[in-house]
Amino acid sequence: MQLSFSPNEIRELWPLIRPADREVIANMVAADKAIWRPLPGPQADAYWSEADVIGYGGAAGGGKTDLAVGKALTRHRKISIFRREGTELTAIEDRIREIVGSDRGYNGQKRIWRTPVPGVEQIEFGSVPNLGDEKKYQGRPKDLLIIDEAANCLEQQVRFLMGWVRTTRQDQRCQTLLTFNPPTTVEGRWIVKFFAPWLDKEYVGTRALPGELRWFAMIDGKEVEVPTGEAFAHNGELITPQSRTFIAARVADNPYLYGTGYMSQLQALPEPLRSQMLYGDFEAGMTDDPWQVIPSKWVDIAMRRWKARDVKTPMESTGTDVARGGADNTIIARRHESWWFDEPLVYPGAATPDGPTVAALVIAASRDRAVAHIDVVGVGASPYDFLNEAGWQVEPVNGAMAYDGKDKSQMLSFANYKSWIWWHMRELLDPDANNGIALPPDKRLREELCLPKWKLVGRTIHVQTREEMIKELGRSADYASAYIMAALETPKLAAMTALQKAAARAGTLNGAERGHDPYAHIRKR
Repeated sequence: MQLSFSPNEIRELWPLIRPADREVIANMVAADKAIWRPLPGPQADAYWSEADVIGYGGAAGGGKTDLAVGKALTRHRKISIFRREGTELTAIEDRIREIVGSDRGYNGQKRIWRTPVPGVEQIEFGSVPNLGDEKKYQGRPKDLLIIDEAANCLEQQVRFLMGWVRTTRQDQRCQTLLTFNPPTTVEGRWIVKFFAPWLDKEYVGTRALPGELRWFAMIDGKEVEVPTGEAFAHNGELITPQSRTFIAARVADNPYLYGTGYMSQLQALPEPLRSQMLYGDFEAGMTDDPWQVIPSKWVDIAMRRWKARDVKTPMESTGTDVARGGADNTIIARRHESWWFDEPLVYPGAATPDGPTVAALVIAASRDRAVAHIDVVGVGASPYDFLNEAGWQVEPVNGAMAYDGKDKSQMLSFANYKSWIWWHMRELLDPDANNGIALPPDKRLREELCLPKWKLVGRTIHVQTREEMIKELGRSADYASAYIMAALETPKLAAMTALQKAAARAGTLNGAERGHDPYAHIRKR
């Protein structure tokens, strides 16, 4: 029996078909002489999905590569397929060659395959091993973007490439397909947040079912989940949400691999790889790098301790990371007595174009004569100067300058001031220190605090440079920078003055103390 509906009509009707009937429909599709057909179950659900962005996989052997190739050859006209490393694309190229039966039209030097089958204009293969490589593909429209093993790429790279998914053809649907297994590194955890309704155990709200559509919109530079796909106005702009879904698949869903012994190979893997690759467990194996400066568990403890406060204790300190342009933000962190940190104040770089503007924001955010700490490297020097001239107690933070102190063991030194302030935050967050630190449960702050690694050269601690962190994260760690500066324990000038006066009246200052004023440089302002 032949189908009475076209493939496009089946795609549109697929969400309305009862799950029990989908295998029947899939078998009817199999009766056609298509060059590729999806397997019944998760692969077919992903193939027919109406979502703008489809996440697929979660475990090894679920047919991720075949789904990508099948959609490219049968549902779309202009396709781009990416992996983090170019050498990893060979398997995809080989699978297309196997299905098509030849490599006619393939230019190996340019990695472009023109008209592999009738109806497909072009398949382009690309790789983005380094941050910034994605910009080489700017302005190249495609109606299907495939990023295979997406968790190995940086989120910034993926979102940039998604910006060019478009077509001028009214009859062609545009989609992005992200295939991936559970991430094995902290850097890959962005994929869990990206598909939070399906994958994040800490997601607040009703969890999404496999294949269910959810909608997301970018509002004031922040992605927000919205209830429907209806366009809405915001600040004079019409915003159209994008739909997103995730469909889990395992080797048990792939009959071609299930009977080959591949299942037993996955079962023989050591943990946590066994749980990740066999069951698609997104929580398994998420252990920290042994050289991670701040253990993730310590940050989680501090964030679970945080509660919003209507009445706040006196503010002790602020930390300001000034935007360096581009996509960077100016972040102001505020620390109160008893080590309670307030939620971050975030200002787009365009809203903080000069020193006076940043200085005014710091003053407006401050209470109780809190000490201001500000990164003075580069653009931070100007707001520091304005705060200084205004008579504000402001302390410059220059990560490159030397630091001659020791860690709490008094055995290890630091390569520079930056290494020390990161280590200082580590020591404060150490549960054994029992400081009771409470950090706001901000996902971006957590990601950045858990990012940097350290190494020991002799007896000197070296924390990763800003440039090394940007390469791993895909952006500046401006949230973490603001908070580790706010954690600096610079005494308030007013409080120190009062203590010195009280000690002088009581006659408890010795001769050396009477002649030394650690804040003389501030009093002269």
